[in-house]
Amino acid sequence: MDFKDYYKILGVAPEADLKTIKTAYRKLARKYHPDVSEAKDAEAKFKDVAEAYAALKDPEKRAEYDELRKYGQDGQSFTPPPGWQPNGNHSGDFSDFFESVFGGGAPHTQSRGQQTQHKTHFSFRGQDIETELPIFLEETLSDENKTISYHLPQHDKEGRRLADINKTLNIKIPKGVNDGERIRLKGQGGAGIGNGGSGDLYLHIRLIPHPLFDVEGHNLIITVPIAPWEAILGTKIEVPTLAGSINLTLPANSQTGKRLRVKGKGLPGKTGTGDLYAVVKIVIPEKTSEDTTKLWETLSEKTTFNPRSEWSKT
Repeated sequence: MDFKDYYKILGVAPEADLKTIKTAYRKLARKYHPDVSEAKDAEAKFKDVAEAYAALKDPEKRAEYDELRKYGQDGQSFTPPPGWQPNGNHSGDFSDFFESVFGGGAPHTQSRGQQTQHKTHFSFRGQDIETELPIFLEETLSDENKTISYHLPQHDKEGRRLADINKTLNIKIPKGVNDGERIRLKGQGGAGIGNGGSGDLYLHIRLIPHPLFDVEGHNLIITVPIAPWEAILGTKIEVPTLAGSINLTLPANSQTGKRLRVKGKGLPGKTGTGDLYAVVKIVIPEKTSEDTTKLWETLSEKTTFNPRSEWSKT
């Protein structure tokens, strides 16, 4: 009789918690289910996975196995230490190793002529589906309805894989949803096998880049181009927001990079609405007339302003 390392079979560390063990079992059981997998040794691996999970999911059995594991190595011939007595009496379609550790019982069988077949009924929760949901910034301002489509895996009652179907849902986008947020729609994933429940649908929110606004958390940033004379004299300018345009007062002598805050015109969030920041950018006309050039020359002769005065201090 060969020793079986149940931790190795499930691909988990000996100190793994029950949640990790359960996750590994579900993944491998689905992978090697004989009605789903095309691997030649799927049935044998499926039984090993089921056996490993049966041993490790129960705290008492796991403690018993951990103690015995000190005396064996995976795949090598194994004999329980002298005086070893299994504590339980387990009935199931498991290996001699399992029965020698946890106690033997009569497995459920069904005879057909000279053949004996083991019958085990399995239930698996349906597959969780993860998909990306691109949305516009404007859609975060209110609870919008949106139609989404995604591929849904299908199985028959015996767990055999069928062709995927395309499923359509009409969902409500929560107000204030943010980029990278993950939304769970319970029971909208793949159908379960046997008595297993349906999986869930997870939507990963991706904000579509806006042609005017950049996003910083729940704040919006917009670059406002202004002419040199507007920067010097100050003016009122019309600035777009996600909910329409507003008039903004630009103070005289505004520099490039100056940020003007418009409170409450950003993106909504759970703790309040962000702000809009208008960032000043002074732009120069690509072409100027002869008269305009003369005015600039006159200005340069009359002013004593030196934009590089700081250099002389270094």
